[in-house]
Amino acid sequence: MIKLISYFFQSIIIYFFFLIGRVLGLKLSRNLFSFIFSFLGPLFRSNKIINKNLETFSFNTNNFDKKEIISEMWKNYGMTFIEYMFLNKFRKYNSHIIINGEENLNDILKNDKPVIFVSGHFANFELMSMEITKKNIKLATIYRPLNNIFLNPFMEFLRKKYVCENQIKKGINGVRNAIGYIRKNYSIALMIDQRVSEGEKISFFGKNASTTTLPAQLSLKFNLDIIPVFIERTKGNDFVIQFHNPIKTDKFENKLKLTQHLNTVLEKMILKNPNQWIWSHNRWK
Repeated sequence: MIKLISYFFQSIIIYFFFLIGRVLGLKLSRNLFSFIFSFLGPLFRSNKIINKNLETFSFNTNNFDKKEIISEMWKNYGMTFIEYMFLNKFRKYNSHIIINGEENLNDILKNDKPVIFVSGHFANFELMSMEITKKNIKLATIYRPLNNIFLNPFMEFLRKKYVCENQIKKGINGVRNAIGYIRKNYSIALMIDQRVSEGEKISFFGKNASTTTLPAQLSLKFNLDIIPVFIERTKGNDFVIQFHNPIKTDKFENKLKLTQHLNTVLEKMILKNPNQWIWSHNRWK
């Protein structure tokens, strides 16, 4: 009961923030909420997780500024948060984004064969699936519902209306649904950077982490290519998306070796711009 009451008041605050964002407009609300999240973010309990994650990261590279990463992560988090109120604008226009590797999307349409898209929580991660569907590629995305039952229906509404109509909840039923979509010639998109309890212990920045093997399983079962996707926010708050060349799954002996390769790909993405990855996920629990 206490948790429900807490979720209720949290949702009231968030809806109020969303309303403020709509009134202020995109530019001003980005500035405001990047400040708010930078100020409040370090007070959150997840800040302990962030520091622990960065300690693991520091064993793999010395060329980073911990304070800068945390500060820039919260600023990006704040902007991404309020940008949910402007998904309709991102859906309608293209001036905010540059797409690299567009030929890899064109090949999907040309070959009329689905693929598995994988990525992590970088910059405004929702825009990746949005741009795929804007290219008329049939897509279903796998997502984790919010714990807050008062907020989750609204977020699902926004995703279905502006990002991707076909949303698959994580879990056993979600796997069945994903297979059903693949058999109907739909590509699947999912994030591979969060800890999953049913995952396998796979090395990630030199330390074992519970990692989803779902993209490897689906690609091997249905002989599908995997396309890694990376998004960055530019200094002017536009975006650059990179659709990497397809990974041919027949080169890998089993799902564990393929999953390890995907973790290595994800590591390279994070190293390219650690400031825009969400470090608050308890990745190495």
